[in-house]
Amino acid sequence: MRRRLGSVRARATLGTTLVVAVALLAAGTAVLLSLWTNLSGQAGTRAERTAREVAAELAAGQPYRELSLDDDDRPVQVVTEDGTLVAVSEHLERISGTGTDTVRPATAPAAAGGDGDGDDDSVGASAPEPGEIAEDPSYSDGSATVDGDSADYRFAAVEVETEDRGTLTVYAGAPLSTERTAVRTALTVMLTGFPLLLAVVAGVTWLMTRRALRPVEGIRREMAAITASADLARRVPEPDTHDEVARLARTTNETLAALEAAVERQRRFVADASHELRSPIASLRTQLEVGAAHPELLDVPGAVEDTVRLQNLAADLLLLARLDAGERPVDSRVDLAALAREEAAGRVRVTVDAEPAEVSGSPGQLRRVLANLLDNAQRHAREAVTVTVRREGGRAVVAVADDGEGVPEADRERVFERFVRLDAARSRDDGGAGLGLAIARDVAVRHGGTLTVRGTPGGGALFELRLPTVRPLQ
Repeated sequence: MRRRLGSVRARATLGTTLVVAVALLAAGTAVLLSLWTNLSGQAGTRAERTAREVAAELAAGQPYRELSLDDDDRPVQVVTEDGTLVAVSEHLERISGTGTDTVRPATAPAAAGGDGDGDDDSVGASAPEPGEIAEDPSYSDGSATVDGDSADYRFAAVEVETEDRGTLTVYAGAPLSTERTAVRTALTVMLTGFPLLLAVVAGVTWLMTRRALRPVEGIRREMAAITASADLARRVPEPDTHDEVARLARTTNETLAALEAAVERQRRFVADASHELRSPIASLRTQLEVGAAHPELLDVPGAVEDTVRLQNLAADLLLLARLDAGERPVDSRVDLAALAREEAAGRVRVTVDAEPAEVSGSPGQLRRVLANLLDNAQRHAREAVTVTVRREGGRAVVAVADDGEGVPEADRERVFERFVRLDAARSRDDGGAGLGLAIARDVAVRHGGTLTVRGTPGGGALFELRLPTVRPLQ
């Protein structure tokens, strides 16, 4: 059960169902409240109409005993200003929610048109002037028992001003049984229909989510198979759609392709490194074995040279490993002009034309870039190497040019690959392991810059290092 609820499909179904349930509950509550308010308002209107009919009779001077109070379905009370009940509808046995719960009227005064003795005291008396009826009634809810039947009522209270009897209040009620029945019916329909609707919503959401997530399950299965087989050449299926799942599949395949390329590059790197290390190690071992057997034949300078080559190669491999691991350069201010002059000092056939240009980065790594570029230029130059440092907008440009044969256009990207030497006839002793330019470009990229090569007007090679500059210190 916990595993099922942990699935995306189960959570989506549960979440959607809960949201719809809350929405239905809120909507149903609003509908019931609105229905009850409207129906109660209609009952109040009926009660008000009855109260105004009686109030109109009172305003016209109608005696209490002659008021139209014989309707069994509408309890009516007429109350004086001091709360005395002076008239009430027939068969009213109990009432609540009005100004008074009395159901037996008091003896009416003579001016009211009756003294309670059964005679019509209004004969021979002059009729009172018409009074005024209040425009705004008040409402209340209560109950009443009429002729043995108890029910809830909506009461309307209407005041009427008379000249001889003062202010009278007429309470008239309209039954709420019909309204309560309508509300109960609506509630029953909701209680029956809402669970069915929620079941339909849950079922549709479950099916739609299952259909939407089917490609994701295919991607998961293929990724599991790739993990089990370690075959990075395989790819996950891409749905023929333009939704998020299709983009996920395409991104996954791009990641697999990048991972495959990285693994392949790592394999080649390990193989090339092993090949490059084998030569100086074998040469050094041979010289040491010969020296052990014949000390007089030991080539000490050759052994030292092989050791230095081995040391330099190990340093290059270690730097590449740190760069591949994403090591961030040290954040220091470096003047490329000063760095170029320092690296060119002591080198033959190298001239420097530099203006101050400060960048942020690692002094050691940037020094390594300039050294590798100068080493490469000196190996290929016929007579001269020129180093230029200048500012272009927000970039510092270091240009290293030689007057050699240049780099063919087709190979201008290959020269930055690891262990690549374009001159196959050149020995490893003269040409190195083919890591210098690869290291230089990786360092440039880690510093937010670029390293490119193009031809010079004289046919040589021009390497340009571009790095973002920093503001001079004030």
